[in-house]
Amino acid sequence: MDINWLSAFIDLPATVFESGAAFWARATDSTLSASRGPDGAFATLTPASGESCLGVQRLGQQARIHLDFHVDSLPEARDHAVVLGATLIYEDNHAVLQSPAGLTFCFVTHGGRAELPQPVGTPRLHLLNQVSIDVPHDRFVGECDFWSALTGWELSATPLQQFASLSQPHHIPLRLLLQQLGRDDESSTARAHLDIACGPHFVEVSQTFLDYGAELVEHHEHWTTMSDPAGLLFCLTRRDPMTRALAPPV
Repeated sequence: MDINWLSAFIDLPATVFESGAAFWARATDSTLSASRGPDGAFATLTPASGESCLGVQRLGQQARIHLDFHVDSLPEARDHAVVLGATLIYEDNHAVLQSPAGLTFCFVTHGGRAELPQPVGTPRLHLLNQVSIDVPHDRFVGECDFWSALTGWELSATPLQQFASLSQPHHIPLRLLLQQLGRDDESSTARAHLDIACGPHFVEVSQTFLDYGAELVEHHEHWTTMSDPAGLLFCLTRRDPMTRALAPPV
């Protein structure tokens, strides 16, 4: 299965759709497209340069992140995922599935290899370039194996024991990181959050995001956790927005 592109969708309840979409447009220096699809549920966040890899969807449920994999053959991708343990939820002109640990993802056939989005912000650059899949502690190993087998991307250890990353091809705009949640986390299914690379300046960038309407949750050595107007958690990381390498603490 060839993956041509990877997009993240921010699924927002109707009550916070407008404020959530506006926040992410500002945070990524993007233009919000006109609504499309059934009941105008979908919109794209078009970056200042490069092809979009981020969208918003109006849903009547709790806010969440889901992934869209752009592939050549929908049946081939769907069957491949199901054999690996995914559950097919819905299929029409796209396929909606859940991973073995319960993360929603889709296969779509539109789009292909395109120009990567570039970092934004002056003078401190940042770039939304990673999705973290947060997995219940006892399901971590199986979920790592699933995503590596599904994508064909090599699974690699990271300096932090509770994380593993997938080595995506250079034409894919979003990294996939897997995080093993603590034993005290009561979640029974996997969820996802967005990561924004800020290099060594993630504390300073967080102030900009506060001005946009985010709330600070907590600072860590390697990342800052924040929440958007819909209550979705996201992180600002030390990863360099240009090279994707992890910047050292300052």
